[in-house]
Amino acid sequence: MLLRSLVSLACTAILSAASLTPAVAQNDQPKPSPPATATVSLDGRDVTINYGAPSMRGRKIFGGLVPFDKVWRTGANEATSFVTQGDLKIGPAKVPAGSYTLYTLPNSTRWLLIINKQTGQWGTVYDQSKDLVRIPLHSKTLSSPQEKMSITFENTVGNITELHIRWENTEQYIEIVGQ
Repeated sequence: MLLRSLVSLACTAILSAASLTPAVAQNDQPKPSPPATATVSLDGRDVTINYGAPSMRGRKIFGGLVPFDKVWRTGANEATSFVTQGDLKIGPAKVPAGSYTLYTLPNSTRWLLIINKQTGQWGTVYDQSKDLVRIPLHSKTLSSPQEKMSITFENTVGNITELHIRWENTEQYIEIVGQ
């Protein structure tokens, strides 16, 4: 009887420890690619991008972790969402108000911004037949590496802004005009 009680107590302690350990470990460590948001208001209409913000963590990013000439989710985890309350002109392309997914096609010389009509999928699920537009981006080389990927809206005046994507030594950007 004593042996049965000890075995039962030991099993209960092991199961309790096993169920608590992962929760504690998850709470003690930040997510490697935490969620991030970029928002801008163009003439009272919001444009919002939600993405996972990965870090370099000593890795080669473009041409390495993110291969050239392959569609990239432009972040980590879930697909990067792009929601606009108003019609936009992104570079030369017209994008109607709505919800989209933002991808990019990195290349060693020229990137494309992809606005895709499919929404709510995991970041690696991509259907080219759902592309609304593919738009060439402008490129700069950063003077020093940027550890954490960022998407920002900058130089906003009235209904005009710039979308900037930065990570590692790369900056990609394009002008957006609210219509």
